Amino acid sequence: MTSNFDKVRTRIAPSPTGFLHLGTARTALYSWAYARHHGGEFVLRIEDTDVARSTQDSVDQIIAAMDWLGLDYDEGPIYQMQRLDRYQAVIDQLIAAGRAYRCYATPEDLDAMREAQRARGEKTLYDRRWRPEPGKTLPPPPEGVKPVIRFANPVDGGVSWDDLVKGPITINNREIDDLVIARQDGVPTYNFAVVVDDWEMRISHVFRGDEHVNNTPWQINIFNALGAPLPRFGHLPIILGDDGLKLSKRRGAVSVMDYAARGYLPEAMLNYLARLGWSHGDDELFSAAQMVSWFDGSHLSKSPAQWDPAKLDWVNGHYVKHIDEARLAGLAVAQLAGRGIDATLEQVQPKVGLFKDRCATVAALADWLAMYFAPIAPSADDLATHLTDAVRPAVAALAQRLAALADWNKAAIQQALKDTLAATGLKMPQLAVPVRVIVCGRAQTPSLDAVLEQFDQKKVLERLQAA
Repeated sequence: MTSNFDKVRTRIAPSPTGFLHLGTARTALYSWAYARHHGGEFVLRIEDTDVARSTQDSVDQIIAAMDWLGLDYDEGPIYQMQRLDRYQAVIDQLIAAGRAYRCYATPEDLDAMREAQRARGEKTLYDRRWRPEPGKTLPPPPEGVKPVIRFANPVDGGVSWDDLVKGPITINNREIDDLVIARQDGVPTYNFAVVVDDWEMRISHVFRGDEHVNNTPWQINIFNALGAPLPRFGHLPIILGDDGLKLSKRRGAVSVMDYAARGYLPEAMLNYLARLGWSHGDDELFSAAQMVSWFDGSHLSKSPAQWDPAKLDWVNGHYVKHIDEARLAGLAVAQLAGRGIDATLEQVQPKVGLFKDRCATVAALADWLAMYFAPIAPSADDLATHLTDAVRPAVAALAQRLAALADWNKAAIQQALKDTLAATGLKMPQLAVPVRVIVCGRAQTPSLDAVLEQFDQKKVLERLQAA
């Protein structure tokens, strides 16, 4: 993992054209963990040169997602659109050195050029018609046409790098053409701005998705043209959805913050994302601190990872069971509030221990807790199946015993259940299940006496008597 730099500096550079999706979150995690492992620095850069599609709302969501995941950054956010003067200065430098030039080809010119190349069975590459060369006479610039700026890519040789994930890669310069590095309006294109930024921000290691492999030769050639030190590149394989297709913004990949809203925990999401392309032996469950201590850039997979919602639920369920109950209760209160249900931390905290072992998410926990604070709606099938004419007298008898309790606690409720069973000759399931349906709105719950203890006595009696 040697590099041309004396300090490890990594970055994540999302485009603010949407939310922070799962693939970018994984890249951010690996970049952050690598920097932290080596005592380096991690930078957040916002690549907002796609002016038409970039929004402040997307920026806010990206920063919120980074904060939720706990991926703290040492610099940033840095915005590319605030660096336009610097990009222009570097372009002027390249033009003066003969490494970039103005191209006046119109979109119609380029379409005709490509059509002719296809007709000849050739690869469609820019034909360098406006590239200055010894002995070549260029036509005068056409009136009314603003030029783009193209990088004068080397025409011979190849570009090679030792990828941190994929190993040695070589691409012939004849396979790539003279890249547009600035549009007609002067705004730089991705492949140019990213080089200037990585150079001036002293980025030593670049982790990114393997869709960028084809961009890397251009970028390396621009680094070389600038005399800038090359970072080490690591191209991560894609993440496949449960349908076997690539997760992406355009395919509706769920945002990181959507998972937060659905009751997943940030430590669980980090744990799960880490295993989508990296491993440390057989370890499945580990903290962010453990990952940092292990993540030296090795053991990165070359194969696509498969997003598995069931596995994520298993990991999240582990953390739901083991996090501090006061924190869990606070998250549950927020979930309930999102459903229009008012509950306080003091009301919720005594109840979470009853249900957390049954829950994969905080949303599932809120599903259980809602019965204490909002009206319930038992299904007609459950009522018909469990609240039969033979059971109704026992339910009424239990309601009388519960009404007479001076102390509303688990032991007293349990005794009232036992006394009712003894008086009616029923078995516990014959009484407990209909009581669950009436009071809780569902046929299965944890131990009935423990569940009823957490209710207000008056609410239990109202529901039993209404039935």
